[in-house]
Amino acid sequence: MPIRKPCSILLLTTHLKISTRTEFTNFKCKSLDKEFADFEYCTLRAVNRSYKYISTKVKLFQVPVTKVKVNFALYKRYSGYKPFLYNITVDACHFLKNQKGNPITSYFYEYFKDISNMNHTCPFDHDLVVDKLSTERINHRLTNILSFPEGDYMMEMHWIAYDIDRAVVKIYVTLS
Repeated sequence: MPIRKPCSILLLTTHLKISTRTEFTNFKCKSLDKEFADFEYCTLRAVNRSYKYISTKVKLFQVPVTKVKVNFALYKRYSGYKPFLYNITVDACHFLKNQKGNPITSYFYEYFKDISNMNHTCPFDHDLVVDKLSTERINHRLTNILSFPEGDYMMEMHWIAYDIDRAVVKIYVTLS
């Protein structure tokens, strides 16, 4: 009887690219002072299964606006939304003059800088628009530029003019 040699199994390894998927789950805008500013629209649109975007337009009623601060906080959902990494307040007029002075604010400003008319220094004497902030744009920044762990997040922004809280914008995102 012939002796059989064990068969060698050739394992081929392939490099798999693990991709992260970002999805908007909600978008809320609330004016806290309707005599100062109000939202003409605040929309989350799904064009198809893979392409979603958010857009908003804020009508300013007391222009020019020369003193603006933004409080930005990032929350992650555990048992409810809990603070996660960032909660900063920035003088927007000062930041827009010197964007390199605050790298954290620059990171988040880059999300919408090119799709907004909020890309100049104060004063703001016109309505404010963010047009079609897409999930691809968010996904690129949350995974390639500064990696975030998977989970549900809320980005909350308080827009403060003349030291009075005027509006709140909340963006809800799932990273899977």
